Amino acid sequence: MRPLLLLLLLSCIAPVMAQIYKYIDANGNTAYSDQPPESVKAEPVELPPLNSVELPPPNEPVAPAQPGSREPPDSAYPVLELTGLPTEEALRANNGTFTVGVLIQPRLQDPHRLRLLLDDQPYGQPSNVPILQLVNIDRGEHRLAVQVIDGQNVVQQSPTVTFTVQRVHKP
Repeated sequence: MRPLLLLLLLSCIAPVMAQIYKYIDANGNTAYSDQPPESVKAEPVELPPLNSVELPPPNEPVAPAQPGSREPPDSAYPVLELTGLPTEEALRANNGTFTVGVLIQPRLQDPHRLRLLLDDQPYGQPSNVPILQLVNIDRGEHRLAVQVIDGQNVVQQSPTVTFTVQRVHKP
């Protein structure tokens, strides 16, 4: 019984180890096959080893805020970053007005607010909405970050994103 099982398992593995052959068909096209044709010269194809990717360990689940608690656990947001800003090309905003998104997890807790930092200076009014608008921004390179604030205290700040604003001047 065991030899039969071993033979059956080996026959399942055989297709995985099959050789691939490259040849030119009758119409002059390059063709590939797992069996060499009899009337044509075929050369075996050497394939590189398969890529493998190791999965990162799963993230620790974020504990939900306790009922009645006014701050997220450890007073920190594991995810706080700006979205919607191109970093590889210029941001086209002819009048200098555009919006950016804020990705934050867990949700912004009361009394925290979001405040933009444009070129290292506070910009606009603090808000609890994760979509923020910038108005009449000059052309050129700028730095932008978002802060979570509690009154005048900075709770946390996102990484700074550098981007370029392109504005077309019409005479």
